[in-house]
Amino acid sequence: MSRIIDIFEQSLKKSTADQTELVCEKEEFYLTRFAESRIHQNIGRADHTLWCRAVIGKKIGVAKTNILSQESINELVKTAIEICSQQVENPRFTSLVSSPKAQQTEGFYKSTAEYSPLNRAKAVKTIVDIAGQDKLATSGMFQTSTTELVVANSLGTRQQGKVTEAKISITLSDNSDRSGFAQAYSRDIKDIDFRDVANRGVQKASRPNKQVELQPGTYTVILEPEAVADFLLFLGFLGFGGRGMFNHRSFMADKIGSAIMSENVTIAEDPINPVIQYMSFDYEGVPRSKVVIVEKGIAKGVVYDSYYAHLNNVQSTGNALQPDNSYGPYPKAMVMDAGDKSLDEMIASTGRGILITHFWYLNFINPMLTTVTGTTRDGTFLIENGKITAPVTDMRISQSMLEAFNNVEALSKQRRLVPKFGVLMYVPAMKIDNFNFVSLA
Repeated sequence: MSRIIDIFEQSLKKSTADQTELVCEKEEFYLTRFAESRIHQNIGRADHTLWCRAVIGKKIGVAKTNILSQESINELVKTAIEICSQQVENPRFTSLVSSPKAQQTEGFYKSTAEYSPLNRAKAVKTIVDIAGQDKLATSGMFQTSTTELVVANSLGTRQQGKVTEAKISITLSDNSDRSGFAQAYSRDIKDIDFRDVANRGVQKASRPNKQVELQPGTYTVILEPEAVADFLLFLGFLGFGGRGMFNHRSFMADKIGSAIMSENVTIAEDPINPVIQYMSFDYEGVPRSKVVIVEKGIAKGVVYDSYYAHLNNVQSTGNALQPDNSYGPYPKAMVMDAGDKSLDEMIASTGRGILITHFWYLNFINPMLTTVTGTTRDGTFLIENGKITAPVTDMRISQSMLEAFNNVEALSKQRRLVPKFGVLMYVPAMKIDNFNFVSLA
């Protein structure tokens, strides 16, 4: 890390741009994939991605490489300056940012960084053996990684940090209609209980009774944390970022201070939460901060990078993405407040409903109305008179996510970490009324 800073220092001194920013992201990850209860892929990869953002007046140029040397970075800066000279001015741009040193979270664990392929294989075998007792085949992935980030700019920002993560997801199935999904995530591999992951998957796939088909319509549903995270991820993309607020393409626009969800729903971007332990600064070197997005159902705010913070006349919350991104800021570390019920209590309080483990996929239908479609998968069950009575043939939904979060009857007191597309979420299960199913999957 210190070597990268030294290289950046020299290149920044030689830059002829008005302002220059250099970013290096180093990732080392190891992946074990398995199918039909056998490991079929075991890989490791280490690489650097380096960006230079050059600013001349109000023109901006971005260049990228993966060659880490003084000569290469000097050339990267020249390329970014050349690209900058060919751009049109952006009258809304003001400046790069000068940021204080971020306080590093405890996100790096040696136990994860040094976890061996043999240990990954042993963990997979534990899961396979447990699934095999119920004559279930196992497929899935198990990944460990270390990510290092360095940001330096000509205004004096100097940041460096390192985090680890371990994640595993499994699907258990047989030749009939039985299937079950489970996953686990932690910065520290020691916190993952592989037997618990296997048992959760087996519990889904081994429910007794024949699968039933339900008619389309509205039902009370209980979404397990993975299904809640599917919805929360899309809400984050659609409405919890400063770009959508500025362009009035967010369902949060003009709604700050208004009720948009049930009063038992509180959502925050909370990267410094001890369970989350996200990288303590963003790709501009701005320290990440906690942002309350929804508090007891009331819209409170969204996240920003420096560009959209200036346009909205607020401070950056430390949510800038990579310099060449086209998305604008969105939350990367969301936490939902827990409720006061156990999952079993939520099921027991349901006269007739559907338990959903997770969604196979979701797609937008109407972004402004937050309407999505998708199908349930690997653990959908009928609840009758407070008990799970039968597996349900997977069904397609067409549902406004805001309406769903407005119809929350209960939240579980247990929460689970769920990673999706670079976003980490710590969420409970949710009981929701009037959830719309439109057909069989």
